[in-house]
Amino acid sequence: MQTLLPNGGLDWGRYLAAATLVGIRLSGLMVFAPIFSSQAIATRVKAVFLIAMSILLAPVVAAFPSAHVELGLGPIAGELAVGLLFGFLLSMVAEMLSFAGQVLGFQFSFSLVNLLDPNSSIQTPLLGQLFGLIGTLTLIAAGLDRVLIAALLRSFVAAPVGGVLLGARTGLAVVGLAGGIFAAALQLSAPALAATMLIEVAVALLGKISPQLPVLSLTVPAKTIAGYLVLIGSLALWPRFIEARFSGLLDAATHLLQTSLTRP
Repeated sequence: MQTLLPNGGLDWGRYLAAATLVGIRLSGLMVFAPIFSSQAIATRVKAVFLIAMSILLAPVVAAFPSAHVELGLGPIAGELAVGLLFGFLLSMVAEMLSFAGQVLGFQFSFSLVNLLDPNSSIQTPLLGQLFGLIGTLTLIAAGLDRVLIAALLRSFVAAPVGGVLLGARTGLAVVGLAGGIFAAALQLSAPALAATMLIEVAVALLGKISPQLPVLSLTVPAKTIAGYLVLIGSLALWPRFIEARFSGLLDAATHLLQTSLTRP
């Protein structure tokens, strides 16, 4: 192994440099990635996890023939970019659920009901937080948190430590993927959205046929009840939908890393 000196001793300088670069790449999980970036996890727990993974992986990634285990502005920026690429792309799953909750909140007449999100410290829609909890439970139940860690560990093979600088094309690709948040959120909320719109059309026609009907007092409860019934009925399809989007974003991050990286 390259981390060993001729006399069998450990090259501590190379080992510590490799551990530092590995920790920088893994830190992208703690900033953006679902579950790992949650404020419910104590900062000390995240720090211990990050240090333990860095110590365990450092000898392995430093032994790769194309690894450049040197501390500097270029290697640090490259490792940080790789970690943030994975974390930011996978955070789009949470943004998709939040946007879907905001869309349905307007239809369910909950547009003014906001709560303080402990993860982002901003006001978020009530249904957005509910959908976020559903998404988190789905990711944990499906074991996708372990899949994410395994994919990031495999990235050390495709992009050896200390020798990666992402090109400008990667940023453009990330912007294009971010635009898919809106389409995916509309797909997720489409059943309940269609049901509430049909209720609005039906009540409007009744109002035209019989002007004496209290249209305003009928629309809100009818929309809310119908929307919740359809939403509950469609929840069975949500785990498969969320898992597919998560896996798709993870594959996209891996593909971007393999095709868009340049050597410094």
